[in-house]
Amino acid sequence: MTNPLSAQTIQIVKATAPVLESHGLAIVHRMYERMFENPMIRELFNQSHHGDSGSQPKALAAAIIAYARNIDQLAALAPTVERIAQKHVGLQILPEHYPYVADALLGAIKDVLGDAATGEVLAAWGEAYWFLANVLIGREKQLYHETETSPGGWTGWRDFVVAEKRRESDIITSFVLKPKDGKPVMRHRAGQYLTFMLEVPGHAPVKRNYSISSAPGEDHYRISVKREPQGLASNWLHEHAELGSVLKVVPPAGEFFVSERLERPIVLLSGGVGLTPMISMAKAVAASNTDIEVHYVHGTQDGSTHAMKGEVRDLVARHDNINATIFYLEPRNEDRGGDDYDHAGLITPEWLDANTPIATADYFVCGPRPFLKAFVAGLSLAGVPSSRIHYEFFGPADELLAA
Repeated sequence: MTNPLSAQTIQIVKATAPVLESHGLAIVHRMYERMFENPMIRELFNQSHHGDSGSQPKALAAAIIAYARNIDQLAALAPTVERIAQKHVGLQILPEHYPYVADALLGAIKDVLGDAATGEVLAAWGEAYWFLANVLIGREKQLYHETETSPGGWTGWRDFVVAEKRRESDIITSFVLKPKDGKPVMRHRAGQYLTFMLEVPGHAPVKRNYSISSAPGEDHYRISVKREPQGLASNWLHEHAELGSVLKVVPPAGEFFVSERLERPIVLLSGGVGLTPMISMAKAVAASNTDIEVHYVHGTQDGSTHAMKGEVRDLVARHDNINATIFYLEPRNEDRGGDDYDHAGLITPEWLDANTPIATADYFVCGPRPFLKAFVAGLSLAGVPSSRIHYEFFGPADELLAA
């Protein structure tokens, strides 16, 4: 990524990094307040990630600080730019939305910093913002074109019908989705997600991302959703999405996926409902007829929360290169060691070091935030380079990026 920014802009933006350390979260909160005064802009975002306890403001504050720190070495930001572009495509962010963000960001900087936000500071941040915005707009244009022109692809929100609803565990239910128009569906990359816009009575349209748990190349998609105690979308899906229900969906997105041409062993490491993209990955590898070594390692509370056990067992039985190890945190009396699960307790980095090809494997990690923090950091400390650690979870990756 070349750097066309002026020397003055680079100097000013880097000089403001310490100020952002102190006031970044206040600036971001004020920025969202200004943006969300416009209902059209407000409805673009997943509101569960916002508010005083939401993770998105923290994530954006961390991203702004990282941008300020790395303004003179923009290549370091390339992976983050790709992640943001993929999320934007899922949310259907378009070029015409960017000026609203620019006005809100610069206005928030002025509101929070007061006289310290001089004309020079605002001009520098305006130039820096529009450089990054144009990079994102260009990448998002490519992604929109790819999904529109791919076989079975489409643009915008497409109606899908719930063709099957299946309970996978006490807390996870799968939904098989087929397009209402009866036409083919775009082949997803194993590990990607779908973005949904749900019409929940009494609420503005609700947008959520759910990983695809079916194999690529089928005539449908499957998502497997954990029912969260306070989850507006997940509870609505569990209670009200029945056979024949119509859901609005945009094409598959996400930079977390397994390559169709594997070159080294892979470890699919998941906690809880984080197994959903791993199931898709394992099925994709099985269908490729490769002899690359695959380690599926999954942890869950006990047998009542263990989803899709039979699917994994079947893959292992049919493919010599795929093995699975299951951890139950607190097995019940009816859970059978050696059959339902292999180990009691938690997965640890030390266990992975001793039982997986840590010197050569690619690690794909998905699960709750504490799980991700533990293993992204743990694998790094064990000597696995960041290029071989790939992760995805539900929500902004603020704490992981900081780690």
